[in-house]
Amino acid sequence: MTAFDLVRANLGRNRLRTALTAGAVALATLLVCLLLTMPAGLDRLLARAASNTRLSVVNQAGLVYSLPYSLARRIRGLPGVADAMAVVWFGGSFEEAGRISFPSFAVEADRVGGVYPDYAIAENALNDFRRYRDGTLVGSATLEQYGWKIGQRITLRSNVWNVALDLRIVGEIPREGNPVVWVQREYLDQAMQAQGRGGLGTAGLIWVRAATPADVRPVLEAIDDLTRRTDSPTTAQTETNFYASFLGSLEGLLDVLLAVTLLVAVCIVFIAANTASLSIRERAAEIALLKALGFGRARLFALLLAETLVLAVLAGFAGVALAFSVSTVLQETAGRVPQLGPLGGFRVDAGVVLQGLALAVGVGVVAGVVPAWGAARRSVADALREVF
Repeated sequence: MTAFDLVRANLGRNRLRTALTAGAVALATLLVCLLLTMPAGLDRLLARAASNTRLSVVNQAGLVYSLPYSLARRIRGLPGVADAMAVVWFGGSFEEAGRISFPSFAVEADRVGGVYPDYAIAENALNDFRRYRDGTLVGSATLEQYGWKIGQRITLRSNVWNVALDLRIVGEIPREGNPVVWVQREYLDQAMQAQGRGGLGTAGLIWVRAATPADVRPVLEAIDDLTRRTDSPTTAQTETNFYASFLGSLEGLLDVLLAVTLLVAVCIVFIAANTASLSIRERAAEIALLKALGFGRARLFALLLAETLVLAVLAGFAGVALAFSVSTVLQETAGRVPQLGPLGGFRVDAGVVLQGLALAVGVGVVAGVVPAWGAARRSVADALREVF
């Protein structure tokens, strides 16, 4: 009988206990692998959503404070600026009063193409958006969610501005998973004037596109210098940093989740160690017999440690396989369910696999080394005394 046969036979003595311990290690590996995909997934999400030449300009006091609408025109006159577009939150609801159905904004229709050339919006859709005051551009995810078609008329009610706009869908924002709806700023302005409430003289934020990547830094500095001594000083930053600021809270949550998962892994170590100790104690007479047959301390230690290590490694492979399966299902499902779109970027790559397996090996070594060493150093007489 080989050493491998001994290890396999001992692991099969109590199959239920072995299966439960392996399941605990596999679950810990699964959780850690899924959490380790999140930082890279967030980076992919930012890279997909952001442009390296698009900039955001907001009030220095915060996003909830407005900017003068005229600032967009002044920014367009700065060197290195390809285009700039003033944006206000529309907050339109479609199905239920008071419930925002999707992110919707009022934008300058004639600036969309200049600020978002990477969105690949059809030229005829951009032309119709400029031409028709009631035109609207709808993200692909929202079109699919509601089954809307180009040319269809819809009504969106804004509780922010207390207006209801009758809109015609003139085109699609074709970026995958995009739920955004754009309406004409001019149409919203006229609707407010018709209610006797004055025009829309503010902007929630201003999107700016630098002509080249080399112009980004000078344009950022020029914008902040332009407003430094005004009543509305600004904070200009790249689109990547703008979106990353919203994801900052998620990074803190991720740290907490990872810490909790590591605590779970520590608990799994104790569970596995308890299982190894119990298994060794049940076989005290056999271990004493092996020593009497000439098994040295080092060889016996290696055999006992191998049991826990093999169990942990096999469970680690199972946990990694489960994590890979979950991430694959999420990627495939995200293409059909727009709400899951961001989760499609969380992928179990080679680095995550290696870290997951390293965790499993660590659990096996830490859990098995103490009971194995204790059994290996015990004399034959002491072992037999425990039995009889």
